[in-house]
Amino acid sequence: MTELAIGLPAVSRMSHLFLVLALIMACCHVAGRLCRRLGQPPVIGEILTGIALGPSLLGAAWPSGQRWLFPGDLLPVINALAQVGLALFMFLVGYELNVGHVRSRGRVAALVSHASVAAPMIGGVLLAFVMYGRFADRGIGFPAFALFIAVSMSITAFPVLARILTDRKIDHTPVGALALTCAAVDDITAWCLLALATALGRGTSWTSVLTTVALTAVFISVMMYGLRPLLARLAERHADRLSGGTALLLVLLAGILLASFATDWIGIHPIFGAFLFGVVVPRGAVQTAAVEQVRGVTVVLLLPLFFAYSGLQTDFRLIGTDPALWGWCVLIIAVATVTKGAGSAGAARLTGLDWQESLSLGTLMNCRGLTELVVLGVGLDLKIITPTVFAMLVVMTLATTVLTAPGLTLIDSLAAQRRATPVQQREVVAK
Repeated sequence: MTELAIGLPAVSRMSHLFLVLALIMACCHVAGRLCRRLGQPPVIGEILTGIALGPSLLGAAWPSGQRWLFPGDLLPVINALAQVGLALFMFLVGYELNVGHVRSRGRVAALVSHASVAAPMIGGVLLAFVMYGRFADRGIGFPAFALFIAVSMSITAFPVLARILTDRKIDHTPVGALALTCAAVDDITAWCLLALATALGRGTSWTSVLTTVALTAVFISVMMYGLRPLLARLAERHADRLSGGTALLLVLLAGILLASFATDWIGIHPIFGAFLFGVVVPRGAVQTAAVEQVRGVTVVLLLPLFFAYSGLQTDFRLIGTDPALWGWCVLIIAVATVTKGAGSAGAARLTGLDWQESLSLGTLMNCRGLTELVVLGVGLDLKIITPTVFAMLVVMTLATTVLTAPGLTLIDSLAAQRRATPVQQREVVAK
């Protein structure tokens, strides 16, 4: 393809950054609204926007334009802002996690959620056995690679799942409430396992890995049993002082950044600290108002930068037209979908749910979305996976997320037909 010969103006780096920020925000917003009209969660459009701005589409159609838009010296700035946005987003995910709701569901939620993690993890480890020799870097050991592939198979995107349930008005139904609870437990389990995979990826020895795991356990204990009660007491004593001003917002932002710093210093990804800080922040009207201030700038400005940077890291040209690589993509999608769906639906059926509810739950738990991109970004940054594996796993992420809403519609349609059949048979007999 002949490259378009169009003169590209020279601008200062600061002006260039402002231009890129505006472009990314606008494109993500438009694509998100378009996907919502098509019955898909907006995150699909935002992910596709990032991919379109990267080497897979814009870089292939207009290489000089893509290089001008995202020059090499601007990428570290975009990445830094994206990481801040990612930390703020993970804080929001942690704050939205209702720990009490998780506890109240007890046995059913525990059985379904653990089955929905265990089955795809087993499938992921088996998949890693056949992928390791061909796709893993020589410097990465099999335990880190296998654990990372297993975690990527077991992820459920709690925020995207909540959006789908709300859009379909089933968030307060038994299946919807159970799906949210199981997704929350899945997230907790997956983040813990990803922390272990991160430690394995960064550690130079098993002693270093065990030290990182031990420090992580200490950090979690301090946050849950030290900081959480302290924040609750401060919220009670100083509610009037913190409400209606910037003091609480300052406390939240400082807490997010310090918790992120702590986990990065320990040797795991900063997002774990931000997520856990969101979990331990007390719930209340004042806190929720401050969290909404964090949400505004995060979702509108900073999070789209994460999509853009992820898209710049995703190069589908690495897969190209190679039938073998696309065959691997199909295999990855099949393992992820079947193991996650079967594990969730089978466990739900054992707890007493009917087939429609069980299959719906299995379909919902297969939604991966943004959370999966976060996990994949961690693996790519640590070089646990190669850019080729990253691209194949992004294909899996898009496929499983896109299939969630149509899958639910199909299950509802089949269930309606099944209920209608006995009625039609009785009408025939009556005639």
